[in-house]
Amino acid sequence: MKIKQFKDSPLAHYSYAIVSDGKMALIDPSRNPLQYYRYAEEHNAKIVAVFETHPHADFVSSHLQIHEQTGATIYVSKLLGADYKHQGFDEGDRVEMGEVTFKALNTPGHSPDSITIVAEGKKKTALFTGDTLFIGDVGRPDLREKAGNMTAKRVELAKDMYHTMQNKYNGLPDDAIVYPAHGAGSLCGKNMSTDSSSTLGNERKYNWAFQEQTEEEFVETILKDQPFIPHYFGFNVDVNKTGADNVQKTKAGVKLHLLVENVENGTTVVDTRDGDAYKRGHLPNSINIMARGENDKYETWLGAIVKPNEPFFLVVNSITDVREMLERTAKIGYEKQLKGIFTLSEKVSKKSDQFDLKDFKKHQEEYTIVDIRNNSEVAEKKIFEGAVEIPLNELRERADEVPADKPIVVHCAGGYRSSAGSSILENKFGNVKIFDMSEDIKKFS
Repeated sequence: MKIKQFKDSPLAHYSYAIVSDGKMALIDPSRNPLQYYRYAEEHNAKIVAVFETHPHADFVSSHLQIHEQTGATIYVSKLLGADYKHQGFDEGDRVEMGEVTFKALNTPGHSPDSITIVAEGKKKTALFTGDTLFIGDVGRPDLREKAGNMTAKRVELAKDMYHTMQNKYNGLPDDAIVYPAHGAGSLCGKNMSTDSSSTLGNERKYNWAFQEQTEEEFVETILKDQPFIPHYFGFNVDVNKTGADNVQKTKAGVKLHLLVENVENGTTVVDTRDGDAYKRGHLPNSINIMARGENDKYETWLGAIVKPNEPFFLVVNSITDVREMLERTAKIGYEKQLKGIFTLSEKVSKKSDQFDLKDFKKHQEEYTIVDIRNNSEVAEKKIFEGAVEIPLNELRERADEVPADKPIVVHCAGGYRSSAGSSILENKFGNVKIFDMSEDIKKFS
């Protein structure tokens, strides 16, 4: 049994390929299946199975496309209520592939329909735990109150997770390798390790969720300080339940426009360029969600700021960036909302005000300060007393709460999010000076 882990860094997502005797199975594949096809080709292996641990909230899976292109059987829990052709895979079910036996454990908690896939080879056991068991943590239980075939309240799912951790993994060996669907940086949990795998023995020893505690104590801990829920999470659950369209076809339908000078009124523009380039010139109604590299969480913030089915244009720095930005946008299923991709003319007219750090330090009282960090960040440490506190993911809807009688300075924790926040307020307040504190916030925090 050969196991390959694939990592999507911006979403902190792990997917897997298992090869045995010329056959290959995939677990929780990301949107574009070509990387798995290349791996199958390298190992002269036929893709025969795709396992989904649950309908994912933070990315769109390629399971249906893989089935249509390779004939692979899709295995999911019958509780999911999948709309595509599939084989039910729940406790008691098993699938043989070469020298590997796949078994299912129903492990509710993150979602009612979550399963852990146990892969048993001749010499080792691997656990593909999806969003149930992470390294150092467990999946959050508050994402399925409004989405999916089976909705469930967060307290109910938290209790399910407690019983999953108490009982479901008990019969498995300590040396079983734990392969989760996410690592640190994902919004599907709150305290995940940077490690990409572990052993069940280590998790039993060090993971808080395995420790002796009452159900009440467990529920209180798991529900406390969970991250915000982006707009797109419920949308992705529904897309994954139905099965996404072929990503190569949907990307090919997006139009490209070069050297654009203006845009139709009222349409949202997502500008992915560096903040300095954005401030020098951009289109009206633009939101600067930077995508300079994989360390920028473009996918997460796109889906947190722009709502599902909201039309938007995408601005890229260069024609060479089009392929990558289409790929990243499609990861969360937003490529169908794209009205087009732009490169900009030097004649674009909108410019942003430049932040003057020295003046701000001398006359701080003459500015309205907007703190767009998450609630948990603000609770941990206030940076400016009297700041208006609105998390970035809520800023478009709550911009009316920002006083407009003074120049406005927007800050986050490190400088990335404030570029998006200041651009949102620029669109709201046309006659008020809006400043992005950017990385200067590090001089105060």
